[in-house]
Amino acid sequence: MNKKIKYYIIAFCILFFSLFIYGHVKNTRGITWNGRRLHYYGLEYFIASKNNAAHILNKNITNGIYKAAIQFANTVSWVYDPTYYKIDYPNGDVPSGGACTDVVIRVLRKNDIDLQQLIHEDMASHFSAYPQRWGLNRPDANIDHRRVLNIMKYFERQRFNLPITTNTIDYKPGDIVAWNLSPGITHIGIVLENQDVFHNMGPTSRIESGFLFTHTIIGHYRIFKQ
Repeated sequence: MNKKIKYYIIAFCILFFSLFIYGHVKNTRGITWNGRRLHYYGLEYFIASKNNAAHILNKNITNGIYKAAIQFANTVSWVYDPTYYKIDYPNGDVPSGGACTDVVIRVLRKNDIDLQQLIHEDMASHFSAYPQRWGLNRPDANIDHRRVLNIMKYFERQRFNLPITTNTIDYKPGDIVAWNLSPGITHIGIVLENQDVFHNMGPTSRIESGFLFTHTIIGHYRIFKQ
């Protein structure tokens, strides 16, 4: 075979597989590069196995948020995906995966609390009370409830907020906590037992042992009083 033709064939194959991988990574179902990278490197099993190990439900804890968090942790693993999506309203959800806020949203919906509708309705009436950081002049039901600062503000307005301390005993299973990971980067998750937290900060949603005090806490909330 002519060397020139051989080089053309090789170049074509490289281009074809590059486009294939790019399309696979950028699919519209919400699977992000981070998760795909784990898949290609063969690390997916090790990450998933950590989350898929059964987490024992403490039957002495009756808090519905705690129960739903354990149930989700034992049955699903959402790949981290903070992408903006147009979703249904109310009870809209992103196609798959999700960000840290989507973990909280789904767990609360298991308890008949739709943050999308509640935050949208409150913002529609009190828009100026919410953070003005995204250049919007009206509520957007597709994304407002998926922002940590908006969830924090809604919880504060509902008087769900509690003192922020460094004492483990002050944080009960089912509490919701927000952190500052770095300047301008916020995070949110659900407290379980022994400083464990159910959250998603990539690559997938999981229960992380001892996470509670690993970053600066900026919000502490309790929806169901105990």
